[in-house]
Parts: sequence; structure tokens; C-alpha cells
Amino acid sequence: MSLIVTTAQRPSNDIIQTANDIAARLGVPFIPRNRYSLAALREKYEACDLIVVASNGPIIHTAAGDYFFHLSMAELRIKNLINGKHDHMVNAMGLTAGMSVLDCTLGLATDAIVASFVAGATGSVTGLESSQVIALITGYGLQHFTVDSDVDITSSLRRVKVVNADYCQYLKNLPDNSFDIVYFDPMFRNPLYKSSNVNPIRTLADMSPLTPGALKQACRVAKQKVVVKEAAGSSEFARLGLFTAVGGKYSSIRYGVIDCRPKTGGGGQPWNV
Repeated sequence: MSLIVTTAQRPSNDIIQTANDIAARLGVPFIPRNRYSLAALREKYEACDLIVVASNGPIIHTAAGDYFFHLSMAELRIKNLINGKHDHMVNAMGLTAGMSVLDCTLGLATDAIVASFVAGATGSVTGLESSQVIALITGYGLQHFTVDSDVDITSSLRRVKVVNADYCQYLKNLPDNSFDIVYFDPMFRNPLYKSSNVNPIRTLADMSPLTPGALKQACRVAKQKVVVKEAAGSSEFARLGLFTAVGGKYSSIRYGVIDCRPKTGGGGQPWNV
């Protein structure tokens, strides 16, 4: 990926400094805007992608669209929970206040924000993201985006810890029973292209399928459950040996669940790893 960092037009000194910091962190050039259009910068510097730092944070411009941090469906899902409605992911996890969650595929952080809200101040959510660019933009948003009308949602964003790491290696280095829940939302084998929020990051994200080896490590790390998100009707659940899948009757999403708690009287893991 050929990438440069620039700013919005007429940037403040703070924005210029932030852009320089981001470029240094990513190890890519910072190019002053100098009234160039984005198309002109892309052509002049032969850049496939551009990160533009503006007053509301960094935006990456890709051939598939623009990605910047936003709440997506997280705010609506949290408000539904507040109003007594259920959330299929939360139900699949069996998530309650005080629990710890390892989100191995952070991406846009929508699921992590909802999990952080439910886990609350006494719980924790750690999000792993293998793409340095996605981790940077999502991490910046989690620390700076503010929901003026709801301090609890803002607090949920701030509590998500972002780690730029590949989950396969990260899981191997964790002790047994490190988190209550380990969660995967890999890029679907058959993408839901109507999900326009995800389209801009397809070229940035890790497209590798989830492996049985990663699930084995996840089951070692999880005290309670491993949960995998996939499209309804996906063959991935059968490939991975996930025979318990839950979700809404009319939903396009299902959650495969592995209960990692010892069987009553038997001990050991209930999933054949």
C-alpha cells in the first residue's frame, strides 16, 4: 500500500503537528497540503491511499471509499439495551457487568463499544487490530470522539484498549484463562457488500480466515466463552466445528458459540480442540 499523510485545507498548527505525528508513527511521508486537491496529491506522489487529518480526526481515503471513526450502529444498539431490548452479540457472549472481553478483530470497534458499555467500569474490553492504519484511526476515535448527549457511551469508548497486533501471535502469548470472553468477527468469506461501513477498509483489513488453531488458543485463553460472528448460512461454522449458532430469526448475522467452562462433574474443555 502506497500511503501518504496530509491535512485538510488551511490547517491549524495543532492539525499539522498531529499529521506529522501520525506519519512518523506509520513510517510514511507527511506532505503539506499546499492547496492541492486530493486527486492531485494522489497523482503527484503516486499514492494509492491518503490519510487526511482534519479538525474532527484522521480520515483515510481509499479506492473503495473513505473511513473515519464513527459510532455506526453502536449508539442505537446501546440505546436499545438501555430500553430493555436484547442484543444478539451480548446474549451470545452471556456478557454482564464486570466481565473481560478480548475482541480479536477490532475493525470499526462497533462490537467492542457495545461490549464495553455492558461490561461497565468494572469490566474491560481489549481490541486487537492487525492493520496499523485501522488501529490508528479507530484508536484515535475511541479516545477523542464525544457523544454530547450521553456520557455513559463516551465513557464506553474511552475504556476500550486498542492493541495493534495479530491475534494469532497475541493469543499464544497470553496465560490460560486471561479473559472471560474471546470474540472474533473476521471478514466474511462471502461479504455483505450492502454493509457500506465496512467496504472502505476491505483493502486495509486482514482477509485471512479464522483457523482451528486460533480457536484452540482462544479456548485456552477464555474462562467462559469463545464467540465467532459470521453471516447467516455461512459454511464457516461447519468448517470450524461450531455447532451452536445463535442470532435473530430474520437477521443476516449468526454467532457461533463455544462454551469453555468445564462440564459439570467432568472437567476439561467441552469443545474438541
